[in-house]
Amino acid sequence: MTLTKTLSIGDIYDRAKSGPKTDEKDWDFKIIPQTASMLKKKYNIKMDKKQIIPTDPQLMDGLFRAGFELLLTCGVYCIDTKRVIQYTEEEILASLAAAPKEAQFGEIGKHGRLIKCRKHDDKRAPIIQGGPTGAPCSEEHFLAIHQSYAQEPIVDTIVDGVLQTTRGHDPLPLTPWEIAAVRSEAIMVRAAQDRAGRCGMGL
Repeated sequence: MTLTKTLSIGDIYDRAKSGPKTDEKDWDFKIIPQTASMLKKKYNIKMDKKQIIPTDPQLMDGLFRAGFELLLTCGVYCIDTKRVIQYTEEEILASLAAAPKEAQFGEIGKHGRLIKCRKHDDKRAPIIQGGPTGAPCSEEHFLAIHQSYAQEPIVDTIVDGVLQTTRGHDPLPLTPWEIAAVRSEAIMVRAAQDRAGRCGMGL
């Protein structure tokens, strides 16, 4: 089968503006749960709570097929437009085929990391991401919090927190203070990495 071209950002934006109109509550509490329940039965998916990562080939295949069909059937919901972005089977396959197999986090060198696809039985150690991960942090302690993560040798990249305030102001969305907060976060995380001797670390 010849795969179609991969979708562009413009293609997806157009679909977010023209896709089927759907209520968010219906999406969250009816469409997704009901479809997932149906696919669970269809592919005989039974999870072993004692095993965090499934290794049974049949179960892994069923999970992939169920996930694929969930995307194909339901699409992706756009909260801003309250519409569903729909994809064809060919488009999903083309996107999977074109997906990158590796990505560079941070600078190439001692503290940067090349992240590659891993399988469940991969012998390579996983990449460890450390940080408050979107949690609110005070201006007073933001730098020290991130330095504490960066100086841990086991941590490969930083997933930063967010400033509760910037210069004492609430960084409300769509205001200049939001832009100032994001800029300050990036500057301070880089400073935290430098203080920890991890210049070039991924963020």
